[in-house]
Amino acid sequence: MQTTANVLVALVAALHGWILVLEMFLWERRPGRELSGFDADMARATAPLAANQGLYNGFLAAGLVWGLIAADPTGYRVQVFFLSCVVVAGLYGAATANRRILFAQALPGAIALTAVLVAG
Repeated sequence: MQTTANVLVALVAALHGWILVLEMFLWERRPGRELSGFDADMARATAPLAANQGLYNGFLAAGLVWGLIAADPTGYRVQVFFLSCVVVAGLYGAATANRRILFAQALPGAIALTAVLVAG
């Protein structure tokens, strides 16, 4: 179960790394505009906000990687903390911005968190 948990944590970290790239560097290009649904003008106007969100997603990814490489009990605790942050951020985003965030962020985070807790 530990291997499964580690793979799931790594996948959530990779997802948040990809979100960082989309929000910080590709927001005004096709991949970022497809994600947001914004036209070119709105994407340009919201790019600084998206870059800020992207940075936070990068911190989530970095925390999850730290949790994977740190020795236990620190690694376990860091994974639980950052996965909890992912779930809360996903729930908040789904409630305030777009329901898709529930399935794109909160659900993968919750699955990985469950796996970590079971393997723990």
